[in-house]
Amino acid sequence: MVTRILKRCYIALLFIFLYAPIIVLAIFSFNSSRSRGTWDGFTLKWYYEMFQDRQIMAALYYSLIIGVTSALVATIIGTMAAFGIHNMKPFSKTTVMNITYLPVLNPDIVTGISFMLLFIFLKIRLGFLTLLLSHITFNIPYVILSVLPKIKQLDKSMYEAALDLGATPFYAFRKVILPEIMPGVITGLLLAFTLSFDDFVISFFNTGSGVSNLSILIYSMARRGINPKINALSTFMFISVLTLLIVVNILMSKQQKTKEEKI
Repeated sequence: MVTRILKRCYIALLFIFLYAPIIVLAIFSFNSSRSRGTWDGFTLKWYYEMFQDRQIMAALYYSLIIGVTSALVATIIGTMAAFGIHNMKPFSKTTVMNITYLPVLNPDIVTGISFMLLFIFLKIRLGFLTLLLSHITFNIPYVILSVLPKIKQLDKSMYEAALDLGATPFYAFRKVILPEIMPGVITGLLLAFTLSFDDFVISFFNTGSGVSNLSILIYSMARRGINPKINALSTFMFISVLTLLIVVNILMSKQQKTKEEKI
């Protein structure tokens, strides 16, 4: 009994520590005062001013375009790479997996500077293209690590049975293999999008003038002093990502129930 209470208290403290700052941020995004220490009443003016700010809307546009594009491209490349790694011999698989882990464990500042030096060496002008390429590249390992466990769980006989029944390799992959690994693919896609959407360090070193995402914009705004629009923008980003995760979880739950009913 005592152990159960201690476990619940530990979990409660953990969640409070993680989410209390976000809750405070969200509350003060509705504060009519510019001060973060006093509450002067409820207002939505900071959200209105946020959506009227052209600089914020431009940063939101670049964040969404780069986030969605890099996530889709990285998911396609990462899924294909996961199949290739899975079919390798043990020694080759171990070597490639160790190389795959390096970008994940590598400090972001080292990765960001490395990309910047590579683009300068190749004489590619820093801007939208370099920002997109760097995001695609650092997202690929996360997709591989999300998809590979699902591939390991696959039953090879299902694919072979589909081929024996007359299905083409592509049709068998689309109808048999892809539905089985879809949870891992969606997880990799969402992870790639969220990592790209809130990345600062790699983006900071690989963007040019006129192109900045929300993370870079928030950093530059925070350096100029307290701005309540930062609270509104951060709250908007958090709610958007949370809503996306809830919708995806609901859709995946429905898909799993449908599959179980068919069985």
